Amino acid sequence: MDRQAYIALFNSLHPNFFEQDYIRAIPENVIFDEMVLPLDEFDEGAYQKDLGGDVSFGFCDGDSDELRRAVASVNEDWVRYFGAEQRVFCGYVGGRVASFCIVDDLGSHDIGGRTVKVGGPGCVGTLPEYRDRGIGLTVVKLVTKMLKDEGFDLSYIHFTYVAPWYAKLGYRTSIRWSSGGII
Repeated sequence: MDRQAYIALFNSLHPNFFEQDYIRAIPENVIFDEMVLPLDEFDEGAYQKDLGGDVSFGFCDGDSDELRRAVASVNEDWVRYFGAEQRVFCGYVGGRVASFCIVDDLGSHDIGGRTVKVGGPGCVGTLPEYRDRGIGLTVVKLVTKMLKDEGFDLSYIHFTYVAPWYAKLGYRTSIRWSSGGII
């Protein structure tokens, strides 16, 4: 897809995005990325990390108190997005939530005359004491593989400032924006 197709996808996924008060309140010099990975290009072997025997992965009840506490320790504003209706995938250390993300089904979108099924990891976070171990990126890798296995065409990362981190899995920036709009 070309730049205009990605802009159309962004506008389809996030109508009136730049009209929201909390977006307009962001300083204009702060820039965010929207990232994509066509899932037919996903190489699950591109990122490998030995995490040790105390790390495991699986789905979590999106409505659990432990998960809400973990999310709040990363970003208090995200807690409202985690509820019983969400599919939440987690990395665990010793049975405790260490990293998490929502597995989003963003629907099917007509992009350039082609219908594309879009999903993605959302609200990705790792508790501070578990960072820099590869747990969070492994969560995103496993969710990306899951989306591919479920028949999604495109994995989409919204509203990130850590593009180089996601790029380790093959995600690439499709557009950049600030509170003033698409750059």
